[in-house]
Amino acid sequence: MAYHDDEWGRPVRDDIRLFEKICLEGFQSGLSWLTILRKREAFRARFAGFDFREVAEFGETDVERLLADKGIVRHQGKIRSTINNAQRAVELAAEAGSLAAFIWSFEPTAEVRPDRFDRETLNKITTSDASTALSKALKKRGWSFVGPTTMYAFMQSVGIVNDHLDSCAFRAACERDRAAFARPTL
Repeated sequence: MAYHDDEWGRPVRDDIRLFEKICLEGFQSGLSWLTILRKREAFRARFAGFDFREVAEFGETDVERLLADKGIVRHQGKIRSTINNAQRAVELAAEAGSLAAFIWSFEPTAEVRPDRFDRETLNKITTSDASTALSKALKKRGWSFVGPTTMYAFMQSVGIVNDHLDSCAFRAACERDRAAFARPTL
């Protein structure tokens, strides 16, 4: 509840938090989000607070350490992906000025978003043209575990799209946050 009420759908521009969210969405693949939330502090501790510049320096000793750690999801592919993506994040931040500038450039226009945000409408949306484009752009740069569905969930979580239901008490607050948010630019 606290994640939904205070965090989900709120705009994020901090590169470290954006990297964390991408990684955690990748770790969540095939699992419940509650599992990831319960392990989030352990993930933060084991992955240097998701400072991608630090994680980019992880090596085989770190992979072995992480695979033995019961506090996180011990999936070799996802652990290696996080390290790889950190290395790619360093490159991308240098190229675009920041991860935020690059990621927010994929924000869809209001014209392509649904008119209504009810359960029936939102249950049909698992990807979008924007999440597919973001996924392709990241994969082209060597990122992994960033498929269109994962990127759509990421875009929801960091406020690039506001998918709170029309009836949700937090939809309007997220819209106010989005309106006041200074979008990073390339």
